[in-house]
Amino acid sequence: MCRKGCETVIDARAIVDPSARIGNNVSIGPFSIIGPEVEIGDDTVIGPHAIVQGPTRIGKQNKIFQFVSLGAAPQDKKYNNEPTRLEIGDRNTIREFCTINRGTLQDAGTTRIGNDNWIMAYVHMAHDCQVGNNCIFANASSLAGHVHVDDFAILGGFTLVHQFCALGAHCFTGMGSVISKDVPPYVMVSGSPAAAHGINSEGLKRRGFSAQALQQIRRAYKVIYREGNTIEQAQKQLREMVQANAEIALFLEFLSKATRGIVR
Repeated sequence: MCRKGCETVIDARAIVDPSARIGNNVSIGPFSIIGPEVEIGDDTVIGPHAIVQGPTRIGKQNKIFQFVSLGAAPQDKKYNNEPTRLEIGDRNTIREFCTINRGTLQDAGTTRIGNDNWIMAYVHMAHDCQVGNNCIFANASSLAGHVHVDDFAILGGFTLVHQFCALGAHCFTGMGSVISKDVPPYVMVSGSPAAAHGINSEGLKRRGFSAQALQQIRRAYKVIYREGNTIEQAQKQLREMVQANAEIALFLEFLSKATRGIVR
């Protein structure tokens, strides 16, 4: 029932385009469809009934569960069959019924997912999203087009993110959050519309941040959120604080690039 080569096992009921590039020790389950211009890296597992369309590159050691759709045309009325891409890194887990679309020419032309991300069931990532490493997307969280998510961000279930928003490293969104502005690094937000509720202290502790670093991050949070400063005034104070703690540099870099305002 299976075709074998280079330790790769493709179920006989799967459909794999002859031009697809399949690595070593890859498993493709029954009734999955792998289209042309698809590359799948070594040790990746594709479950049954998954669809991967190209141009798409999937790295090594990914686990892609049943009924996932990767690399489909973007849900953008301006899209006109241009050859845009989806790129997925290594060691990601993508659970049931997730949809991740290719990019558009209105942006970089590529949707990118980094390494070691945990993507739960029914997550949607629209065209041109840029996702970093070690992020967690709980069930049914959704990114509109052009959203950027930095490393170690955690999105609670049913979080909705408006197009062009940015979510900083180590941030946390509560269940059902509706986000229409940028979320700075380390910040915990929730609600509809989302509001800031302190820093993601538990997550930072688990990642080995020292007590001193947490203290400085809390101080930076107060500068931004509790002292009535404008963004420009907050940035000025943060520049003085960054000498004592390098983690503050994430705040500064993020605020300098924020284009939609920040969640307050």
